[in-house]
Parts: sequence; structure tokens; C-alpha cells
Amino acid sequence: QVQLVESGGGLVQAGGSLRLSCAVSGRTFSVFRMAWFRQAPGREREFVAAISSGGATYYANSVQGRFTISRDNAKNTVYLQMNSLKPEDTAVYYCAAKSGIHSTAPAQYNYWGQGTQVTVSS
Repeated sequence: QVQLVESGGGLVQAGGSLRLSCAVSGRTFSVFRMAWFRQAPGREREFVAAISSGGATYYANSVQGRFTISRDNAKNTVYLQMNSLKPEDTAVYYCAAKSGIHSTAPAQYNYWGQGTQVTVSS
């Protein structure tokens, strides 16, 4: 049983920063490709960022240069550092895990956290 638990969401003003964390338990974390997705009200879940087991990173165009994904295999944790936040970044942010090749499709990810709310005020 793999469990993912996100933390670090909250309310921040536009231009501010937040750091999300996702702690993984139940299986060897280092073999997983990890990703962050987000879902705003009335919208589909969308890819934000991903990191391979070897540390290769991938970003959505909308967050490139503002967000940074990283992982600490010793702590079984993946992070999302979010800077220069905009009101359009407001969403529930989900951590997800999969094995195999890179994908931006939510359906390709096997394991999900419960989500953490990020609200950016203007």
C-alpha cells in the first residue's frame, strides 16, 4: 500500500511563495517518478511538474521559471517550490507517483495524495 501525504498549502498574496511537500510511504520511494498536478474549480486536473528517479525535471509552460520540483530520496519526500505566485495558480495541488516513462497524463499515475489547497489572492 503506497501512501502520499501532501502538506504546505495555504493562502498567499500574488507575488509570494509557498513550498509544498509530499511524503511517500509503503514502497521504495527512489524507484518512483513523482509529479505534481493541480485542479481548479470547474477545470480538469492539469500537469504542473515531474521529476524522475534520477532527478530529471519537467514543467508545464505555465509554471516554467517560477516553480521548482525536487526530491529527497533519504526522506521519501518530493517538494514543489512555488515562487512569483499568481491568482491563476489557485487550485488544489496533488502529488502523484508512477513507475516507467515520463507522462503528463493524470491517468498514467498509479498513486495519489489527498490534495492541498493553494489560494493566491490578488
